[in-house]
Amino acid sequence: MIPLMSPLITETSKPDFDCRSDLDEIIRIQARPGGYENLGKLLKINPKGLTQNGKIDYLAALEKQYSWLYSLIQEATLAIAGAEPSANENMWEGVDEAEREDVATALRLSPNTAQLRIDVARTLSNYLPETCNALASGEISSSHANLIARETADALSRGVSPDILPLIESEALSHSEFHTAAQVGKKLRTLFAQYAPETLEEVVAKARETRNVRIYPEGDGMSNVIALLPAEDAQTLYLAINTMVEIFDSRAENGEQIAQGPMTIDMKRADALTLIATDFLGRSSKEITSNRRPVSINVTIDLPTLLGLANNPGELEGHGPIPASLARQLAADGKWRKFITDPLTGNLLDMGRDSYLPSQYLIDFLTARDRICRFPGCSQPARIGDIDHAKSWDDGGETRPGNLGFLCRRHHRLKTHGGWKLESFEDGSCNWMSPAGKSYFVPARPIGLPEKRAKELRELSSG
Repeated sequence: MIPLMSPLITETSKPDFDCRSDLDEIIRIQARPGGYENLGKLLKINPKGLTQNGKIDYLAALEKQYSWLYSLIQEATLAIAGAEPSANENMWEGVDEAEREDVATALRLSPNTAQLRIDVARTLSNYLPETCNALASGEISSSHANLIARETADALSRGVSPDILPLIESEALSHSEFHTAAQVGKKLRTLFAQYAPETLEEVVAKARETRNVRIYPEGDGMSNVIALLPAEDAQTLYLAINTMVEIFDSRAENGEQIAQGPMTIDMKRADALTLIATDFLGRSSKEITSNRRPVSINVTIDLPTLLGLANNPGELEGHGPIPASLARQLAADGKWRKFITDPLTGNLLDMGRDSYLPSQYLIDFLTARDRICRFPGCSQPARIGDIDHAKSWDDGGETRPGNLGFLCRRHHRLKTHGGWKLESFEDGSCNWMSPAGKSYFVPARPIGLPEKRAKELRELSSG
C-alpha cells in the first residue's frame, strides 16, 4: 500500500531551492516513467513559484504520475473482482454481484459505475497489455486508457476476433500521442469498422430501426424535442439549421429586423428549426417531391467499394465510419469529387478540379484534407470554420494548400490576437507555439487506412 504523501507547499512557504533547479528536475521527471520516487519529488516543488513554462511542464509531469497511479487502481480493482466475471448460484443475484458492491461501497460509487470500472480493468488486463504498459509509464492518460478499453470491449461484444487487437491497439496508442481521447475513440471505431465491415452493416441496420422523435414538456412554457436519427439524416438536419442561421445573420447585416435583442447561436438554431417546420407547413398543400441531399454532406468511399467489388466502410464527415451499402447509396445521391491519396500514409495529396474554379477547388481540397479545426484537440468541423493563412498574406504568405488550413472561429482569434503561432506543412500537418513557448505538433489526417495497414487488416480478416 502506498503511504500518504506530504501536502503541496503552500503559497506562503519559503522554498530553499532554486527555481532553475526545480525546472531541470521537472524536465528530468517528464522523461521518466511514472513512479513513487518521481511523484515524491514533484510534491516537494511549489508550482506557484515557477515560470509559466515551468507550470505547464509541472502539470504535464503530474498527469504522467496520475496515469501511473491509475494503473495501480486498475490492478487493485482487478484484484477484488478477478480476471473473469463471477457467477452466482443464487438466481436472484447477477454476475459480479458481491464484487461490484465491494468496489461501489469502498469508493462511494453507484453500482453501475463500479461495474464499469471492473469491466475496464478486465479489458485492459485481458486484451490490451501494451495499453497497460503505456498507462503505467505515463505515455497515455487515464482518459485514453478508459476509452481504448471501452471501444475494445464494445467491439468484442459485436463478435470482433481478439486476433486483430494487437494491430488495432498499436494504431490507437500511436494515435494517442497527438490526439485527445475522443479523437482516439473515433479512430478506434473506424479501425474496427474496417476490420469487420459485415458486422458494421448488421449493427447499423439494426440501429436504424430505433430512429424516433420524442417531445417532453418542461417548465416555464418550454419543451424538449429529442430526435434519434441515422447519421446522414442528422447531418442533413443540422446543415439545414446552420444554413438558416446564416440567412438570419445575412439579413441582420443588411439591416433587416429579425428578432428583438441579442441572440446566441443556440437561440438562432432553435429558431431556425422552428422556421423550417413552419415554412413546410405553410407550403404543405404542394406536392412533396424527393430531392437530392446537399453536396455539403461529404462521404469518402474507395473505388473498389463504390463499384461493388469490396465492402470497406465509408467515412461520413462529422460522424465517422458508415457501412459500404450506405456509403454507396449516399455517393449515388450527390456530386463527385476525386481524391488522390498517398498509398503509404493515406494523406490527401490532390483532388480533381475539372468541375471547379480554382478558388472553390482550394476550399474543397482543404475541407477534405483537414476535416476539423487544426488546433490541438479541437474537433470543430472544417465546414463551419475559417480558412486561415498560416503565414499571413501581408507577410508574404501564399494562397496555396501548404500555407492554408481550417480553424474554428475561436482558435482563429487565438492565432490572430492571442499570441499563438502556427507553422504549416505541405502534407496538412502543422506545429503550434503557445505564448509561453510550448510547442504542439498536429499530424496530417489520412483519409482511410494506409495501404500497408489496410492489407494487414484484410489478411487478418480473411485468415
